[in-house]
This record gives sequence, structure tokens and C-alpha cells, in this order.
Amino acid sequence: MQLAALREEFPVVAIDLPGHGKRSAQPWSLSTATEIIASAVDSLDRGPALVVGHSLGGYASLEFARRCPEHLRGMVLAGASASTRGLRATPYRWVARLVPRMPADRLAQWNDRLLRRLYPQEVVEATIRSGYAFHTLPAAWGEVLGRFDADAMRCVKVPVLILNGEKDAVFRAGEADFARVHPHARVELIPRARHLANFDDPDAFTDAVRRFARQLSAVS
Repeated sequence: MQLAALREEFPVVAIDLPGHGKRSAQPWSLSTATEIIASAVDSLDRGPALVVGHSLGGYASLEFARRCPEHLRGMVLAGASASTRGLRATPYRWVARLVPRMPADRLAQWNDRLLRRLYPQEVVEATIRSGYAFHTLPAAWGEVLGRFDADAMRCVKVPVLILNGEKDAVFRAGEADFARVHPHARVELIPRARHLANFDDPDAFTDAVRRFARQLSAVS
């Protein structure tokens, strides 16, 4: 939904990270994820790009900023401004260990029912069709946990929009710290939205990304 709206004004490309979508069989690693993002930026043939990362994709974007700063023009960090270090990460370690013990088809059925109950069909059907990356969760979160906190923003040398759902108490927990570390970062909240803010209010999410992209264009 965001892609169709943004494509009217900007060249855009969506990517599957390792273990996700068309790359479902590819083992997860942050190193591979950053290579995939860099390749996507190169495919646009427009120079450094605005990278939008949500949740796990947001933490991958922070790693991308550290490894490939020359590819980056701006960043939207969505649902990924919580520290993954210390005691706060303990519940996620527990979930990452628990998921592989549960049948993937049952997890998919639960997720399908939850998404269809919470959101309109046109918002979630593409996600449901593409499937879920439960098998990747232990490796992905195993690598992300213990790695990121607000200091990761010091490696980002471009403007950053920290975009969170107002009701996403978990993944916006450190947003003030993340913003404070970076001289050109600002926080924007989508009212009444949760972690999947792009599902809760697709238009507001798209509008926030569009406005930020226009600001980057104006500066350049």
C-alpha cells in the first residue's frame, strides 16, 4: 500500500531480507541484510537513498548505516527505537527460543486470524500471501539482541525520522534517547497506532514518509 502511493512521486523498491519472502531459504545475517539493502539502492541508480526500515528492518537499517554510509541519504526508523541490550531484551530471547518449538503452520494460522480480525483485507492480504519468517526469528533476533541501543545512532550521518505508533509502548521505549543522540533526528507518532503502524493507519504512515522524503529532496 505504501509502495503504490509513494511510487507516484519517487522511485521506490521493496526488498525481502534474508529468510523472508522470496529469500525464505536464505540464512539470516545482518551482513547479508546490509548487502541486500545496498544492492537495492544500487538498482535504483539514483545515488544515496532514503531507507525505510520497520521493526527488524529498522535494526538492519541501523547496521546498514554503519557499514554503508555512502549509500544513505536519509533514514526512517519505524518501530525500532528500543534498546535490544540488557534486561529489557530478556522477553525477546525467550520468544526467540520458544517459536521454533511450535508448528509453523499453527503459528501462521494464528497470525492470519489475528491480522484479519484487526485490519481490513486490502491492508493485510499481501502479507498473508507472502507468509511469515518464523524459522528466521531465532537467528535474526539472536543477532540483533544485545547489539543495538541509542549509541547506534552515532553511526548514522544523515537525517533520521523516528516514526512510531503512539501505542507501541515496547518498540518506542527508547525513542527519546535515540533522538537525543542524533543531531538531525526527530520523532513523529502516528495517533492510536500500535507496532504495525503502517497497518493501523497506512495513509498516515505513507504521508509521514512522503513529507520526510520531500524535505530531503528540498535540502539536496
